[in-house]
Amino acid sequence: MIQGTTMQRYSRAAIFLHWAIAALLAFQIAVGWALEDLGARGFALYQLHKSVGMTVLALTLARIAVRFWKPRPAKLENGWQGALASGVHVGLYAFMLGAPLTGWALVSTAKVKVPTLLFGVIPLPHLPLPASAHGLAENGHGLLAWLGIALLALHVAGALRHHLLMRDGLIWRMVPGRSTALLIGLPALILVGFVAGRAILPAPQAASAPVPVAEDPANAAAEDANVAEAANAAVPAENAAANASEAAAELPVGPPPAWTVQPGGRIGFSVGNDGETISGSFSKWTAQIVMDPDHPDSADIQVTIDMASASVGDAYKDGMLPGDEFFGVAAHPTATFTAKGAEATGPNSYRARGTLTLKGVSKPQTIRFTLSGKDATRKVSGSATITRALFGVGNGDSSGGLGPQVALTFAFTAKRKN
Repeated sequence: MIQGTTMQRYSRAAIFLHWAIAALLAFQIAVGWALEDLGARGFALYQLHKSVGMTVLALTLARIAVRFWKPRPAKLENGWQGALASGVHVGLYAFMLGAPLTGWALVSTAKVKVPTLLFGVIPLPHLPLPASAHGLAENGHGLLAWLGIALLALHVAGALRHHLLMRDGLIWRMVPGRSTALLIGLPALILVGFVAGRAILPAPQAASAPVPVAEDPANAAAEDANVAEAANAAVPAENAAANASEAAAELPVGPPPAWTVQPGGRIGFSVGNDGETISGSFSKWTAQIVMDPDHPDSADIQVTIDMASASVGDAYKDGMLPGDEFFGVAAHPTATFTAKGAEATGPNSYRARGTLTLKGVSKPQTIRFTLSGKDATRKVSGSATITRALFGVGNGDSSGGLGPQVALTFAFTAKRKN
């Protein structure tokens, strides 16, 4: 015989918080299982996971407050069964508090400081913890997740035991009214939360055949440059001497002109990211250019980029760019490209081979550019392909989906100095 008609219930606030937290925990478990395998594709989902985790923490604190504010129903069992039930409840509260807190600590002590905006609106500050605590936070978060799953299973098993075997109506204490629909619907929220978490996971990536390098325009350009350089090196000495004698008649008169870059120019970049493209730009940079367009070998080029000015138009990703995983701005605030001399590759088209210093690493780098206009004003546009791994850019777990090549483009107007 069910005795729920005379049994004291929890308050409506406690009932609401109980089922809301249960549904959110099911969602978190469904999402958390998949995050480690998603890499860069799980960035947005990772932010949602943090937001929901902080929501669970807030609701749990509210639930604790309600326990002291509203009287709770008396225990139905004593002995070891009652002690076990009490232990499970204490463990669940420890899980509901500990899992979000260790997750918060994990984010706060990570090498890559990813900013957190709860649901894209409310900024969550990092906890003032030392980096050495990261391993403890990471291991604790994972351990609590598994302990939480075990405690939830015990809690559900205990509720079913009371309702189906003992038939003491215990479950009605967490249902606002003698409604069979609510008795079914409220526990079903747990399943809904789990299914929702699995449903929003990105679809698995289909394996694709390797694409030949020559089919990638950026790689093809770099390949062409290497071939051309090798071919030039193989030119017989007598042909080089003949070309030198012809060039002697075309030597520039006087020093090459210097140019001033005008406001409004742009240096942009883009990189593939699991089938999508991330594009951004640098808002602060300077260039010192000396060059006679008719005698490109006179070129002396130096471009300095403020790496902290990088932006891809997304607050989350912009917060990651200055970190050690990407640009390491704290230790290497600027990147520079320098080149002595250039060569014509066609009408108003040029190539400059120089050195790129990025994140403390210097490597040979080629840029291609074109000039338009005449006299004292020229429009410049060009591109380069940068192999990010050579400079240690994108060296962490969140960069797994990034393409190996970064396409750089630039466009600006330059005026000749008097």
